[in-house]
Amino acid sequence: MTDQTYCDRLVQDTPFLMVQGRLSEQQVDRIILQLNRYYPQILTNKETQKFRNPKVSLRLRLCDLRSHLQRSGERDCQEFYRALHIHAQPLHSCLPRRHTLQNSDCTEFDWGGKSHELSDQGPMSFLAGLGLAAGLALLLYCCPPDPKVLIGARRILGISPVIIDRHVSR
Repeated sequence: MTDQTYCDRLVQDTPFLMVQGRLSEQQVDRIILQLNRYYPQILTNKETQKFRNPKVSLRLRLCDLRSHLQRSGERDCQEFYRALHIHAQPLHSCLPRRHTLQNSDCTEFDWGGKSHELSDQGPMSFLAGLGLAAGLALLLYCCPPDPKVLIGARRILGISPVIIDRHVSR
């Protein structure tokens, strides 16, 4: 699942996005305008007018936009998802592909979100922090008891390697 391209994800997510009422006219217009303003330009001014034409149904415009983005390539599909995240964040978080990733065994992280709570970062983040703490503790215990070098660290931790060394040798 992790090797799935943005173009493949767009195919998978299109039926979900096409449901009546999921994307409003304003959201679609903002997404299209962002793709037009992106540098290098993904949509030309003529294409932007075509995809924003209110005389054509929203569903047909979304189908045409998806087809255009898939023909354009991976980067353009990725920019579509970035624009969707900016202009329709609640909808972006409900995409079917995101639920399959969350329910699978993969370890893909979403660093694009604004909240970085401990529970959102996953077990790898916990293990990295634990490894760092264990490494620092090992460094403190294995270093020679030079009071000039580690005095600040000993005060912070409240443990002296000299005291522990005495207890271990007994």
